[in-house]
Amino acid sequence: MLLTLATFFFVLGVLVLVHEFGHFLAAKRLGIKVEEFGVGFPPRIWGKKIGETLYSINLLPIGGFVRLFGEDEAEASAKFVSEPGFEKKRAFFAKTPLERSSVLIAGVVMNFLLGWLIISFLFTQGVMTPTDKVHIDEVEKGSPADIAGLLPKDVISEIKSLDGSQVFQIKSSKQLVETTDKFRGREIILAVEREGTFLDLPITPREKTSANEGAMGVVVSNFEEKVYPPHLAPFLGLKEAFNMSKQLILGIADMVIKLVTFRGVNRDIAGPVGIAELTGQAVKFGKLAVLELMGLLSLNLAIINLLPIPALDGGRLLFVALEGLTKKKVKPAVEKYMHQIGLLLLLTLLVFATINDILRLLGR
Repeated sequence: MLLTLATFFFVLGVLVLVHEFGHFLAAKRLGIKVEEFGVGFPPRIWGKKIGETLYSINLLPIGGFVRLFGEDEAEASAKFVSEPGFEKKRAFFAKTPLERSSVLIAGVVMNFLLGWLIISFLFTQGVMTPTDKVHIDEVEKGSPADIAGLLPKDVISEIKSLDGSQVFQIKSSKQLVETTDKFRGREIILAVEREGTFLDLPITPREKTSANEGAMGVVVSNFEEKVYPPHLAPFLGLKEAFNMSKQLILGIADMVIKLVTFRGVNRDIAGPVGIAELTGQAVKFGKLAVLELMGLLSLNLAIINLLPIPALDGGRLLFVALEGLTKKKVKPAVEKYMHQIGLLLLLTLLVFATINDILRLLGR
């Protein structure tokens, strides 16, 4: 439990910190004054001012934040009056729409890059890829497969009738099940490849089976682990990152459509509790599984932040885009009010997602 919680906060912390670091780098590059870069959320434990920026470590271990001068135009304008030393050109709101857009989108870019980096690394460690070979993963003790001498990692390539008049090529798990069912209670020959050696093994599939029991008594799959060289991994990782992002976008779009049309949303939509549960499952499978989850969550965070909802980066981008099109700024007070509404909406969705997580855990 403690390991799961520690891993959950670590994963969440890294994802948010990387996102905020993107905003930090973009702001610094454009000459925007960064007032504070914080690790974790207040209350503050420690802080040190280097140059004009306060670098802080805070108590709540859930990511981090960047405080830019001039994010709130009304507040910054008041400082110009009370403290004449402030340079307006260093304020976030004083930058061009294109410059502000680059700062806002930098966090999303960083999350995508992190997801791409993790996925690329996983390709070098070995990933399960679909093949046209049917591998045996498990053999049930005392089953026809066990009696016939089948072993895990054997590859079943053919099923032949006993007299050899019928030969079936096996290239998928479905083919294996369907063909075996035709010969229930009758002896057949399995053409098997085992560590480079080819064997013909006689077997009689069970005529009758109970629930969750196959005719031969094996667990099979079409997947095998493939390790890619480091020079190919980034290209494959980028392709996979885009494919995963596409699926995430389609999933979010489906959820939004169901919400708007008052249809039921899938019960597998996860909030913080659900993500913590997924983290616990990943921890059981090891470091690579945790990395895989982190990569997926990083891509998910990037996409969610692009949604045109006030309080998110996408919502702020929408106001900047409107300014660029109309050549007029939305009144600072109106924009601030809209972001407050957006934040309230997000917190409400977070509460509902958490309730959904708890109900799912309770089996309701």
